[in-house]
This record gives sequence, structure tokens and C-alpha cells, in this order.
Amino acid sequence: MSDYGTPPPPPPPYSSGYYASGAGGAPPQNYLVWAILSTVLCCLPLGVVSIVFAAQVNSKWYAGDIAGARDASNKAKNFAMWSAIAGVAGALLWLIFVVALGSFGQSSMSNGY
Repeated sequence: MSDYGTPPPPPPPYSSGYYASGAGGAPPQNYLVWAILSTVLCCLPLGVVSIVFAAQVNSKWYAGDIAGARDASNKAKNFAMWSAIAGVAGALLWLIFVVALGSFGQSSMSNGY
């Protein structure tokens, strides 16, 4: 018999990393919103790093790299948190500087200089 007339076998069922990994659950949270907010409102360099890791979470999960997706999720969360902390610390230091500068200016005016 000839194999030229037979149709090819059907393709295997669709398999993304979600099903192929056997995880059976949703991908870890990517913290993209927190990364963007911390970038815009707090600390630009740390926020950008957080955005990069947040963008990797879903693609690694669907590629079957479960450990990589969880690691990227944790890094995105940590960098967003560090960005927020750096922004608050910077704002507090700026406020202390302004208050100290204002009190210094006030005291030098009262001394007659």
C-alpha cells in the first residue's frame, strides 16, 4: 500500500505551559500595577527593574518554567516594595532638609545678619 493517499495524523491537543506544566492553577501574581505605580510615584530605577520582572512572570509560566515564574514574581514584588520605601525615605529626607533649611534661615534673620 501507498502512504501518499492517507491524510497526516491529527496534531496533538493544544498544550501551553499552563497545562503542560501540570500546575493546574493560575500563574503567580505579576505585580505589574504595583511596579508601574512605584516607578511613576516613587523611585524610577528600582521601579523599572520591577516592571521588567513583572513582565516576565506570565511568559515564563506559559513556557513551563514554573520556578522561573515564581522567582520573577517575587523579584517584581521586592523591587516594587524597595522602590516605594526609597521614595518615602527620599521624601522624608527632603522634608527634613527643607525644615532644617527654613529654621536656619529664620535664625539667621533674627540675629541681624
